[in-house]
Amino acid sequence: MLQCATSCGSPCEPEYVHSEAMEFDVVIVGGGPAGLAAACRLLQLAGEGLSVCVVEKGAEIGAHVISGAVIEPSALDELFPDWRARGAPLDVAVSGDRVDWLLGPKRGVTMPRWLVPRLMHNHGNYVASLGRLCQWLAAEAEALGCHVLPGFAATRVLYDQAGSVVGVATGDMGLDRDGQAKPGAQAGYELRGKYTIFAEGCRGNLGAELEARFDLRRDADPQHYGLGLKEVWEIEPGRHQRGQVLHTLGWPLDNSTEGGGFLYHADERLVYLGLVVALNYKNPYLSPFHELQRWKQHPRIRAVLNGGKRIGFGARAVNKGGLQSLPRLSFPGGLLVGCEAGLLNGAKIKGSHTAMKSGMLAAEAVFEALEKGSLAADLTRYAAELRGSWLYEELHAARNFSPGLARFGTLIGGAAAFVEQNLLRSRVPLTVHNRRPDHAGLLSLEHCQPIDYPPADGVLSFDRLSSVYLSNTHHEENQPCHLRLADASLPISNNLTEFGEPAQRYCPARVFEVVPDAAGQPRFQINAANCLHCKTCEIKDPAQNIRWQPPEGGGGPRYAGM
Repeated sequence: MLQCATSCGSPCEPEYVHSEAMEFDVVIVGGGPAGLAAACRLLQLAGEGLSVCVVEKGAEIGAHVISGAVIEPSALDELFPDWRARGAPLDVAVSGDRVDWLLGPKRGVTMPRWLVPRLMHNHGNYVASLGRLCQWLAAEAEALGCHVLPGFAATRVLYDQAGSVVGVATGDMGLDRDGQAKPGAQAGYELRGKYTIFAEGCRGNLGAELEARFDLRRDADPQHYGLGLKEVWEIEPGRHQRGQVLHTLGWPLDNSTEGGGFLYHADERLVYLGLVVALNYKNPYLSPFHELQRWKQHPRIRAVLNGGKRIGFGARAVNKGGLQSLPRLSFPGGLLVGCEAGLLNGAKIKGSHTAMKSGMLAAEAVFEALEKGSLAADLTRYAAELRGSWLYEELHAARNFSPGLARFGTLIGGAAAFVEQNLLRSRVPLTVHNRRPDHAGLLSLEHCQPIDYPPADGVLSFDRLSSVYLSNTHHEENQPCHLRLADASLPISNNLTEFGEPAQRYCPARVFEVVPDAAGQPRFQINAANCLHCKTCEIKDPAQNIRWQPPEGGGGPRYAGM
């Protein structure tokens, strides 16, 4: 067993002990747009002499990054005003923008532009791969002097004797299923910093620990989530319309199930398409993955894809609670930024520009604290600066969008969004709340109708395992399982009888199955090697019984151009 050689201020679990320590001025957890923007801004302010580290669990920067994506360049304009000359991979400007209401499997209506909520307009934005943008940001950060460390999963927050955050520890490499060291095993590292910025993305496991330890959610609504599924297609030249953006509402989802589809024409005959399903849905028979396969059969989508080839697949939870669901953003020694904090703008269906802006604001607060030699508690300036920025103004204008859809349904909630944003210009005196956690909305089987999903045709629709293959997902098989059950009996004793064990359907990668044991009795099986790290299981499990932990660093999907 690997032995702990240093003291981190908290008890060590045997499988996550660590030895060597590395010292930095600032440690940033997560190599997405928020974390990389924070690194760039810090080093722009400091020049030489400041040591900054970005630690990323993906095998390389961008490996775990997935988004639609239509990117608004407002934050990038501030961070690198000359980003075009620097070669940032934003080449495909939005050339057309429409929203379709799909009224059934064969019908649809294009909404007049004046009916579309103004925050959903995309003039001036770019169709792009967020993963490639993050790779570019990482190169810029390294050029400024940042230490970028992909392939290392931060598994533990480090605290000092006073309880302040002093960095993170990465997980051990080379442990077997029982947590014992295999030949060549390597102990994790302590990455210690005067300040730590947490930018893990939606539902970060360390962020959840910090929220509980420092009671950061005391005055906030529960965070709310959607599951975003994305495919990349190469289509026939005659069907490609570079820069065209399509969003859909309605079918195949019913009025009580929030969500919608997207189809973006990128460069080189590529289209990015997908479906986002809000995870407060009620019917335990619903499978978000199969809803996406159904959506592609609509004539308006099929007309684009016919004759094309699917070349990529991925999935990730997205936070959508908005302003009312924001936790407190600072605590002794650290800050939450980007989707770790829940800063996605649900009305715009965008979070990259808000993530980058929050990272920049966090960097400015940390830099000032370092310059003054301030105590960690002084990072409260970050929240004040955020509240005075265009980022807060955006979230405030969109604050009723997602709660309104959740409370009133797609039809009435969408109409209310049009009135609030287009007619009243977001100047309304009330704020809508949604205080029911997403997992609590699931109804029992007896109150719901089964959904008959057609089998995959291998042309437009596909099965989950072939989709996982396209995500380039890989985990070392002989390692501790990163999906743990607080009570191993609950999936069969509770979830199967009441909900038909919905993990079999909400997981887009077939990680969870109910299979017969040797005696023919149902057994809950976890296929952890399939995991896309989407975090849906932690969010939607009705018993809140599943705990996701980072697997060995570098494991998981290896997205290319997502």
